[in-house]
Amino acid sequence: MTETEVRSLFEQLEDVHVVVGSLDLGHPEAAVGDTFCTYSPDDGTEPDKMPFATIVTKDIPGWDEASDLDRAGAFRVNLNVGRAHLPAIDDQVDHTQRDRLLPHPQYATHGWVSIVEPGASTAEDLVRLLEIAHQRAAARHRARRRHEPPT
Repeated sequence: MTETEVRSLFEQLEDVHVVVGSLDLGHPEAAVGDTFCTYSPDDGTEPDKMPFATIVTKDIPGWDEASDLDRAGAFRVNLNVGRAHLPAIDDQVDHTQRDRLLPHPQYATHGWVSIVEPGASTAEDLVRLLEIAHQRAAARHRARRRHEPPT
């Protein structure tokens, strides 16, 4: 799969906002070129600020270098699926592996998974887990809305 194909999967979801990071949009330089998918229902409520799915395209020195994304054409899809959906792993996780479902190198303890350059081996997992991430984002949004004070 290409970045464009993954971004298209994001855009097909209901009530989402998909944006590619840009200095013109006020994103920090580290986010430029990365894709962020947030839950954004058209119901008059404030859209979520925290993405539930992302595509990252480069390493961030000193922070996120585990996937070796500075290779030509490399990208990583990240999904917030919850800890119950984290893949079983062995002691030595190679976060540079392509087309393999892995715990996120930084946020696995928060329920995030990642796939570097998804392909034939992970396409079905990507679609299934993207739907789970989307459902979780919608549920979080509804829960926050129930607890907001009336205006």
